[in-house]
Amino acid sequence: MNPPPGAPAERATGPVRVPGSTVALDPDQLSITAPCVPDWHPEEHPAMPDAVGKGRPPAVYACAYCHLPNGAGRPENTSLAGLPENYIRAQMAAFKGHRRPGSEPKRGPQNNMVALATAATDAEIDQAAKYFSSLRPASFVRVVETDWVPAFRVAAWTLTMVRGAATEPIGSRIVEMPLDFGRFEHRDSRTRYIAYVPHGSITVGAELAATGAHGRSVACMTCHGVNFEGVGDVPRLAGRSPSYLFRQLFDIRAGNRSGGAADLMKPVVANLTDEDMVALSAFLASRAP
Repeated sequence: MNPPPGAPAERATGPVRVPGSTVALDPDQLSITAPCVPDWHPEEHPAMPDAVGKGRPPAVYACAYCHLPNGAGRPENTSLAGLPENYIRAQMAAFKGHRRPGSEPKRGPQNNMVALATAATDAEIDQAAKYFSSLRPASFVRVVETDWVPAFRVAAWTLTMVRGAATEPIGSRIVEMPLDFGRFEHRDSRTRYIAYVPHGSITVGAELAATGAHGRSVACMTCHGVNFEGVGDVPRLAGRSPSYLFRQLFDIRAGNRSGGAADLMKPVVANLTDEDMVALSAFLASRAP
């Protein structure tokens, strides 16, 4: 939900670099209060408008600080790259209208989005929607079926492996974490993730997505397209973080994401179990956009 108190992130003492980039940044440039967002790979995206790259702190922080300059996002938020402009605008309106409070009232990323959407101007939202919708989506998560997962802990809005610790049964969970925690902490837009899911999840999820659980739900491809890449203003599902996908299914089923197209999803998820939603999320995340 949130990083534990009293456990600040490790702070670099000199210039910071990440693999595959010629950029070097001072530690202060990695902060959310820096004048511009950390941009390790400026060649991979067009120029960022002010709302995306600089923001208007402290009321409106730069969108790309959390969602990254290439729009890839992170498991605690979401990928925005290639989503329809109108969809992005609609979600900002939903946050602003308190129709996306999330199922955990103390969860920081959700509350931050509500506050940001409330303070953002129409022009800032328009800038962000146009920018992120213009980007080419890419998946940075690898989905792995397993019975056992490395022991992990919560750190910096994500999970990280505890080196040398024993493994533990996965149960019915999704356990998603960056392969390189340092790159994650430095907000590298090419950070890769591994998502452990229970054995058989992908096959079960594929059947659910294709058949709608034989009447318990509706086939995902009906609205989201044959390849789950979105149709019109309906968003892409393929290749997105399975943690994010599960949260959205759970929130809609619980009534904590509502209004607009979310209301159309309510009967779709009403009869799905948590295990169904884990399987769907695993399958959809395994599909490259």
